[in-house]
Amino acid sequence: MSKKVFEGLKIIDFGWAIAGPLTLKYLADYGATVVCIESSQRPDLLRTATPYKDEIPGVDRAGYFAYFAANKYSITLNLNKPEGLEIARSLISWADVVADSHRPGVMERWKLGYEDIVKIKPDILMIRNSNQGLTGPAATHPGLGNHINGLAGIVNCVGWPEQEPISLMVAYSDYLVPHFAAAALIGALDYRRKTGKGQLLDISQFEVGLQLLSPAIVNYTCNGTEEKAKGNSCDFAAPHGVFKCKGDDRWCTISIFDDTGWQSFCNATGNTEWIAIPEFSTLANRKTNEATLNNLIGQWTKDRTPEEVMKILQQAGVAAGVVQNAKDLYNDIQLKERECFWVAGHKELGNFSYLGQPSRLSKNKAELFRVAPCLGEHTEYICHELLGIPEEQFDKYLLDGVFE
Repeated sequence: MSKKVFEGLKIIDFGWAIAGPLTLKYLADYGATVVCIESSQRPDLLRTATPYKDEIPGVDRAGYFAYFAANKYSITLNLNKPEGLEIARSLISWADVVADSHRPGVMERWKLGYEDIVKIKPDILMIRNSNQGLTGPAATHPGLGNHINGLAGIVNCVGWPEQEPISLMVAYSDYLVPHFAAAALIGALDYRRKTGKGQLLDISQFEVGLQLLSPAIVNYTCNGTEEKAKGNSCDFAAPHGVFKCKGDDRWCTISIFDDTGWQSFCNATGNTEWIAIPEFSTLANRKTNEATLNNLIGQWTKDRTPEEVMKILQQAGVAAGVVQNAKDLYNDIQLKERECFWVAGHKELGNFSYLGQPSRLSKNKAELFRVAPCLGEHTEYICHELLGIPEEQFDKYLLDGVFE
């Protein structure tokens, strides 16, 4: 078996929510050893999030956590005890990278900030994911990725015209940040390989989240135009929406950007008479009469399954796609071929599907090496095998509550 890209790379993760841990998943899946430091009082936040196996709550029964946590180790340490901090420092000395996604100031209170850990290991790399970065007047404001939806203006662009913004369930920055952070970390690793020097990587979720709003920011900068919610419509396409189809809560998206596409749509759907309607003859006219247009298209889609609609339109060169639910995604033949989901057993969850890797390297393959860890599952292994802590000392720590 060929050596994995990041085999031999050792990472300590103090992260506790999606953005930080998901960043390290990219490296763990390609062979890096990632040790997550948790405690019974401070488990990874996703361990407390639904859904739970059989709807029975428990830190080891959270599917949301397990989905992202394959190929990692878990150790529980009470960092409010001097002995717990001493073990953490030993792990830092062992590691190449320290990751953190707490609010700025938390690591410093433990004396584990960057200025502290470089005294332990001068060439250490530290990557810190926080809401608004480590510096500036708002750096210490608490919050999660969901709050960035509002702060970065994303919520302002979601919903229907002239109505209140819609609060989103998905914290977009939590899933965008890991791509930026992983790329930055790989660059820092390469820099250290060349120079022998470590460094601190300061990742602001707020600033990364702005990447999603780049067109809106440019439009305001150039024209003074403030982006507003438009529902499903698009300034340069009509129709552009999500249309009800046959079945329970089944939908299909359709987007047409020019007159050629409109003619193809009318021919494919057997509504050739629509081509001659003046209100729909040009993109500008279709935008003006968009509500009427959408109603007509909805009358055509409602008697067909979304798969039928997609097939008919795609064969005619019109952009269309099924709005897939979780069941659709899990059975998607394209995702199956790409091995998007890794299936394996778990002590509490049973047979479980883990998130795979969206990227494929031609000379190296991301794999499932170990299933998501139960809380503190590898504490004894890490202490004995990685740090060489004697059995007698380990037992004393255990009795003193160091591993709580």
